Amino acid sequence: MLHTKRTTPILAIVGALALMTAAPAFAQNAAAPAAATAPAAAAPAAPAADAGAAPSSDQSTPTRVGGAHAGHLGPFEMFLDAEPLVKVVMIGLALASLFSWTILILKIFQFNNENRITNRFLEAWRGAKSIADMGKIAESEEFAGNAMADMAAAAAAEVELSRQAGLQVAGEHRDNTIDRAQNAVNAVQASLARRLSSGMQFLATVGSTGPFIGLFGTVYGIMHSFIGIANSNTTNLAVVAPGIAEALLATGLGLFAAIPSVVFYNYFQTLITAYGSRTEGFVAELMNAISRQLDKGA
Repeated sequence: MLHTKRTTPILAIVGALALMTAAPAFAQNAAAPAAATAPAAAAPAAPAADAGAAPSSDQSTPTRVGGAHAGHLGPFEMFLDAEPLVKVVMIGLALASLFSWTILILKIFQFNNENRITNRFLEAWRGAKSIADMGKIAESEEFAGNAMADMAAAAAAEVELSRQAGLQVAGEHRDNTIDRAQNAVNAVQASLARRLSSGMQFLATVGSTGPFIGLFGTVYGIMHSFIGIANSNTTNLAVVAPGIAEALLATGLGLFAAIPSVVFYNYFQTLITAYGSRTEGFVAELMNAISRQLDKGA
């Protein structure tokens, strides 16, 4: 009995040591199936990840219909990316606008200079005492190129030529002399009309055709953009908008060239009409002055 009680604790200690030794082996055997199932679970996930990555790679590099500068567009970049035909339209409209502004500036200086010299001439001419004095004042260098001075010089020269030809310029031949002077003035008026209207035809042409030329470039550019949209199989606005914007730039240039041309064409037509009315009044005053001098025998 005493021997059995002594051996029981010894057996318990030996059993505990055996369990402790066997525990790591059971743990390794349990981990092995778990590790074997992990690749099997990860294997289906890999194709899914690849399937998800494939569309993103296609979407990250879409076809750029708008050209190389589609990400940061400005007027100059849009011009560089435009089609060759649209570029030709833009360049033509830009040159037309440049020529129009050049004409505008020249015409403004022309009318200002014409009115300034005319005012000085009329002040000096109205102080003339004879037809010869009228001619001398009109032919002076101070008034060279002025339309009214040229009219007065032509009328005085015609009267002087009639005298040198031995014709009677007064008395019963007075009306004939005035008619010849009037014809000389009319010739100067015709040249004045051509001079004042120079460049006006170009302004009228640019003003009337500029928007349509720009619209032609826009239609062609938008048509090409839609072809690019069809070829790229995308409707992303960020991709297709640059090409359309480049085409619309042609219409903008057409309006930029046409609007100032139309505005200043109407303005210059008003100035031409006003100056024409002023010259008509001067012609009547000139003929009256010559008639008085002929009656006086001057």
